[in-house]
Amino acid sequence: MMNALQVGIDITSLVYDRGVSRYTSNLARALAKRRDVQLSFYGNSLRQIKPLEDFYREVSREARLSPYFYLDKSAPRIHELMWLHLQKNPVKKLLPHIKVFHSWDWLQPPDRQVPLVSTIHDVAIMKYSETAHPKILQMHQSSWKTLKERNAQIIAVSHSTRKDCIELLGFHPSQVHTIYEALPTEMIHVGEALTEDEQESIKVQLELTKPFILFVGTREPRKNLLQLIKAWQPLAKEVELVIAGESGWDGVEEQLGNQHQGVRFLGKVSAKQLAVLYSEAEVFVYPSLYEGFGLPILEAFYFGTPVVTSNVAAMPEVAGNAAELIDPLSVESIRQGIVKVLGESHDEQKLRLQKMIIRLHLFDWKQVAEQTLQVYKRAVDQWS
Repeated sequence: MMNALQVGIDITSLVYDRGVSRYTSNLARALAKRRDVQLSFYGNSLRQIKPLEDFYREVSREARLSPYFYLDKSAPRIHELMWLHLQKNPVKKLLPHIKVFHSWDWLQPPDRQVPLVSTIHDVAIMKYSETAHPKILQMHQSSWKTLKERNAQIIAVSHSTRKDCIELLGFHPSQVHTIYEALPTEMIHVGEALTEDEQESIKVQLELTKPFILFVGTREPRKNLLQLIKAWQPLAKEVELVIAGESGWDGVEEQLGNQHQGVRFLGKVSAKQLAVLYSEAEVFVYPSLYEGFGLPILEAFYFGTPVVTSNVAAMPEVAGNAAELIDPLSVESIRQGIVKVLGESHDEQKLRLQKMIIRLHLFDWKQVAEQTLQVYKRAVDQWS
């Protein structure tokens, strides 16, 4: 413990159950298994305290060195007021032993006595600011400004995101480090625990009686769902199109009118339902215009489902040679990608599956923890 680096991590995002939540939980678990890291968790919530406390207890059972925990039970608005506007309640005062703090890029602590590291998952809110809520855009812009002022070390989850952090957000190249994510262990646990009876029950529940193409994601314009539907329509007699994910603001139904017959909008699904959808789909199609990483690609790989995805942003970095890459701006390119995968022979399917397995194993949380620790050390060294 004498040589362990004292690291603070903001785990507040866990209460929101999103991609950033799974990144934070998986990184913390991987770091906790090391002997050269002593973790301290900071969390803020007024009404959703249980997920934070449960996570602390879970990690405490598995950690090489018992982590510390400070739970701020103030309302998020009060928390925001204290940190952002009044510059009060510094984390170094609450966790005085930490040498570096890994913040959430939503809100930065007022500390000037401890080096900061923060992970930026994407800059979609900058690229598509016209669809962003003004409050959300303002919070992120304030966060990025603070990180630049404090000369924080930035972790970008892909080379594409690193490039955006430098070119769009103005971070110095020496500040930004690419560290890929990996498949969340939560998804692996769900897949391993799913029984045949549960699988069959969920298939009946979701009425999965015909071959189908799958799309997963919150529906917003950059997900490019309208182009996917147009690409699928000539194939509608052969395969259904199933859309899983929260309804957002893409306006697809309005634009298509009654021409989206045969498209099944399931809305948000449970983890087990999602696992069944991935494993039963003929192909997973992800023609997004922009992703900072593209985690659903790895999820599909895990369930052995072939992937058709865009040849832009971070998606080729994640998919590599294991997916069929298409031009997301071309309906014909999307359709050709789908048709090619659907028409593959048994040997071609077997080869693609081998590539998917190899690709999936390139992304590993143990490696993420090791690389992240090097960024922590760099932040501390530059602070000294």
